[in-house]
Amino acid sequence: MTTAKKRILLLTTGGTIASAPSSEGLVPSIDSGNIASVITSISSNYIISAKDILHLDSSNIQPEEWRIIARHIAENVNSYDGIVVTHGTDTMAYTASVLSFMLRNLPIPVVLTGSQLPLLNPLTDAVENMRSAFDMAASGVAGLFVAFNRKIILGTRAVKVRTTGFNAFESVNAPYAATIDSAGLNINYDIIPKTDGEFYLDETLENSVFLIKLTPGLNPEIFDVLLNMNYKGIVIEAFGAGGLHFIHRDLVSKLQKIVDHGISVVVCSQCLYERSDFSIYQTGKKVLEKGAIPGYDMTTEAAVTKLIWALGKTHSCDEIRKIFSHNYVGEIHLTD
Repeated sequence: MTTAKKRILLLTTGGTIASAPSSEGLVPSIDSGNIASVITSISSNYIISAKDILHLDSSNIQPEEWRIIARHIAENVNSYDGIVVTHGTDTMAYTASVLSFMLRNLPIPVVLTGSQLPLLNPLTDAVENMRSAFDMAASGVAGLFVAFNRKIILGTRAVKVRTTGFNAFESVNAPYAATIDSAGLNINYDIIPKTDGEFYLDETLENSVFLIKLTPGLNPEIFDVLLNMNYKGIVIEAFGAGGLHFIHRDLVSKLQKIVDHGISVVVCSQCLYERSDFSIYQTGKKVLEKGAIPGYDMTTEAAVTKLIWALGKTHSCDEIRKIFSHNYVGEIHLTD
């Protein structure tokens, strides 16, 4: 008995995987048809349809492009068994995170992938990454994932940690959603987010979110500048388990002013691994007392995009706090 081939949609957005040399350096220029022709060893296993939706270096993919990608996915979730999206690596973690929030209750696998070397380079990692992405897209395990270097990562847990190495992405503060070895695709079903209703596209975003990485001696007046620039939300990467300085330069009092003006402030750790805990030290407790929202073990990419998505629903700090106290797609581990 033969198994019917899975129908997979390939959406291309540009990035290194689709780039070719130019007088100004690598530029996305390879279309979906050329990509499909190169991956013949993969395409024979599936029924593949391909479509170009963007031709951009991922540094130029912003909230406007997130909506375009999300809409194309939403329009096709009922027509395919899975969707693969090729994307540049530099902002892939941001796109994967925000799509995880925008595409509510995905009924099929959607897998982002790319490469560190262009597809046409004889040493490229693109074919292997595409092979992993297509296998996950055909798995029937619904959700938003990143496929890279034979590992599958939840969209809200992927972080780019290397600029040139083929093992460019890691799953931060969560196990891999799947790994690939001689046994095939090994899925960790325990961490796959559960759906809680019908699929829908939730595409309203608020772009006015600013990210600050604390440095010793940071001038508190930066908050006045952000207030005057009409930012609606701020994510702060604090020190260690969580703290802001208040001696010599009082960031904590300025934080109070920001919150009093109705700006939601999410505070997480600039440490890549493990959770922030603002209940441990005086510096952290003062932050919570001023109304900051703890980010716990979220990645920076997930914290920023969740705030962009949440502010698209409401500008109420209390409502934003409620949203950040809920785990939607595996982005946060909440303690009792």
